[in-house]
Amino acid sequence: MKAYELLYFVDPTATDEVRAGVMKRIEGALAENGKVDNVDNWGKRKLAYEVDKLTEGDYTLIDFHADPAQIAELDRVLRIMDAVKRHMIVRRTDRD
Repeated sequence: MKAYELLYFVDPTATDEVRAGVMKRIEGALAENGKVDNVDNWGKRKLAYEVDKLTEGDYTLIDFHADPAQIAELDRVLRIMDAVKRHMIVRRTDRD
């Protein structure tokens, strides 16, 4: 398994239930061949530019290990979730 980092943000007015649902969906996508190492909630941050008429986002950073084949599935899941406005998955070679 390889080390990865996922950074995403949701609408800052979203409820705690929505945020928990996003985390549950991510953990479900990683359940077969992955493991979440650390979840760091950054909280509300100002965006550099407006995204979907939002000027702020509620950021979350997740460090995890997964098989490279799982990354495409995780990306697909994040793309179809309405709550996740933007996301980025990066491979961390320093943590393998």
